[in-house]
Amino acid sequence: MKTENNSSVEAILQDFRTYMEYRDMSENTIHAYLYGAEQFLTMYGAISHDNLMLYKCYLVEHYKPQTVNQRIRAVNCLLESLHLSASRILMIRVQQKPFLENVISQADYEYLKKCLIRDGNLLYYFVIRIMSTTGMRISELVQIQAEDVKRGHMDIYSKDNKIRRIYIPKKVRKDCLNWLKNIPRTSGYIFLNRYGDRLTPAGIRGQLKKFTVLYGLDPSVVYPHSFRHLFAKNFLKAHGDISMLSDILGHESIETTRIYLQRSSAEQKRIINQVVNW
Repeated sequence: MKTENNSSVEAILQDFRTYMEYRDMSENTIHAYLYGAEQFLTMYGAISHDNLMLYKCYLVEHYKPQTVNQRIRAVNCLLESLHLSASRILMIRVQQKPFLENVISQADYEYLKKCLIRDGNLLYYFVIRIMSTTGMRISELVQIQAEDVKRGHMDIYSKDNKIRRIYIPKKVRKDCLNWLKNIPRTSGYIFLNRYGDRLTPAGIRGQLKKFTVLYGLDPSVVYPHSFRHLFAKNFLKAHGDISMLSDILGHESIETTRIYLQRSSAEQKRIINQVVNW
């Protein structure tokens, strides 16, 4: 299949967006897949086996494995939309490391909470507290509403209409309701900026980076997904049911969840320093 000019590329991308919207894919996924599809079409101009292989080689040479596979998924989705599934590209195998990297420690988490309370920043206090006590993804966190807090749970609907229920622990729910009462905010989204607009994942990431400077924390461990990691590690330590944890986190496979059975690289280093005396 050839794409001879920019207008034809734009037409393909518009049809591709329509296809993904019809499949009820998230806006973040649509944005990422459009970027990958446009990159491929712009670079090679035609869909052929040779060009697909060249693109895969280009990705491997220039990007990290996770990004390579994301771009390959994007192009494969484009191929499906064009009824060319037989031309799908195989993703590369990502070697899973035998340890977790860049997970915030419990001590740093407690320190960050104390700093936020001290400075009266209850908005971000509850941002990190809810992430670390529910295992929510950042894209899910920004959707939480006062009504969800009152109920004690939030239902997330997947693209295939499956429901994943995220529970808000009783103590967190009580504290959050008191905060909402004092703001006051009795309905709608709870995490809003000073203009009254809903916080965005990018905005939260940027603010967390500022906290690392303000409070002297390691920026490599203070990011949204780190609090999800912290929840998973603490849950397994307290309960030990990896199957239940996999369901709570919304993992498609329990194998994805098994990483939380492993210690962080920092924990491994500390243990080695403690026990090796020969």
